[in-house]
Amino acid sequence: MTAVTGRVAAAERGETRIADRVVAKIAAQAAKEAVEEPPPDGASPRATVTVHRDAARVRVSLELGYPSDIGRQCGAVRRRVAQRVKALAGMEVPEVAVQVERLHPAGASAAHGRIR
Repeated sequence: MTAVTGRVAAAERGETRIADRVVAKIAAQAAKEAVEEPPPDGASPRATVTVHRDAARVRVSLELGYPSDIGRQCGAVRRRVAQRVKALAGMEVPEVAVQVERLHPAGASAAHGRIR
């Protein structure tokens, strides 16, 4: 409170609530940024989030090119998602679960295009 007016400063009033779906969009975009070479015909990463107070637990589903270092790419996704959610939403991210849904072989889209 300020001594002069007796009012609560604007920064101390109310609260900011960020919807789970907004945090999920941040996480999905961060996952997309973290994947080195996304498969040209692969789906964009998807994320689901559970927010409790100021912490977000994130689950990311994505598709990767094959062959690739899957473990390294999943680690990069975990780090990037945690960093971006913290920076943009101000939430701690104690858990980022990454699920690889599909692997796309190199050259598969080119071969697929010739068949048509």
